[in-house]
Amino acid sequence: MKRGSTLFLKIAVILIGIPILALCIFVVPGIANFAAELYPDVASINYLVLIVMYGAAIPFYIALYQAFKLLGYIDLNKAFSDLSVIALKNIKYCAITISILYVGGMPLFYLMAEKDDAPGIIVLGLIIIFASLVIAVFAALLQKLLKNAVAIKSENDLTV
Repeated sequence: MKRGSTLFLKIAVILIGIPILALCIFVVPGIANFAAELYPDVASINYLVLIVMYGAAIPFYIALYQAFKLLGYIDLNKAFSDLSVIALKNIKYCAITISILYVGGMPLFYLMAEKDDAPGIIVLGLIIIFASLVIAVFAALLQKLLKNAVAIKSENDLTV
């Protein structure tokens, strides 16, 4: 396969990471301060918001890196290898981790939505949870299919 055949997807992976980095730098501290203003009697609520959101950003960037590696394997004609299966497994675990963090953070979303009377905050949290779960299921499905394809390929390589 040509080396640049996945160039568009690699650029897309990079372009997905840039807005999330901007959100982490500029928007997340504002959300934490907003939560602290809504509940001044709860001193550590801003730290909880920061932990949930920055904690979810870490597996997000790990998953993006794994996707970038997977595209590199495709460029090197190693798409049907155990390395690709491992990359998909890591993407699955990262998506599950993001879902778990946001499920744990849903009480924070509820508190902010209740105080500010903005139910869209809860919907936004649910969208992130379900999108992460969809990605985890899709990665698990691809992992299983690729694992079977690798097994068939290795079996065919052994026969003459």
